[in-house]
Amino acid sequence: MHLNLEKRPLNSRIIVGFPGYGLVGTIATKFLIEHLDIDPIGSIESDKLLPLAAIHKSKLIGPLDIFYNKKYNLVIVQTLSELTGFEWKISEVIQDLAEDLKAKEVIVLEGIPTTQKKKTYGIYYYSENKAFEKLGLKPIQEGVMMGATATLLLRCKTAPISALLAEGHSELPDSEAAARIIKVLDDYLGMNIDFKPLLEAAQKFETMLKTLTSKLKEQQQSPDKFNTPPNYKTEKTDLDYLG
Repeated sequence: MHLNLEKRPLNSRIIVGFPGYGLVGTIATKFLIEHLDIDPIGSIESDKLLPLAAIHKSKLIGPLDIFYNKKYNLVIVQTLSELTGFEWKISEVIQDLAEDLKAKEVIVLEGIPTTQKKKTYGIYYYSENKAFEKLGLKPIQEGVMMGATATLLLRCKTAPISALLAEGHSELPDSEAAARIIKVLDDYLGMNIDFKPLLEAAQKFETMLKTLTSKLKEQQQSPDKFNTPPNYKTEKTDLDYLG
């Protein structure tokens, strides 16, 4: 796994989102890239990673690309590729990136599961940075981190590291949880980003899912009524934010 950098913005904050629970980190970083003025400044390459590329606005996006926003001095690591088996290696590369840039802070965005149905789901943080507590967030007291987020929390010693953890109740793409993380980042960094498009995407996805579930149940209860598979109208969903 190799780090390629075309620019080295010093003293920047690094924001990382891995494709974990609910794809929260991936959706949130993609949203930042969409709504901030960013420039591609590098990539993380490996011939062992899933060969994945996305085309967005006629631009090619690789599995592990690095972007920079000058206004807020942010470096954003966009991760599209599955990292199973390479968790320890990716944490080493992110640590190298933080050291190379003399990073002010590394912030990891992640979703965490909850078994409780709630009207509102919370955001927790793991950090020695007291600024998140001042924003009204609660520090996580008990929990188990897995995957690349866990290895990064364990390995990153070259810069202060924080994790923002959004509760969710489904492994499906969770734009609502991603929106809550974007709001916290906006409060923390003062970026004035409108997170409402993510909430709207979450509502549309939930409505589509309920409609699909209802039709499938109806088909199972009365199979004779359906001589052909149901034909569903395609709507914009959370997955559109993945590029």
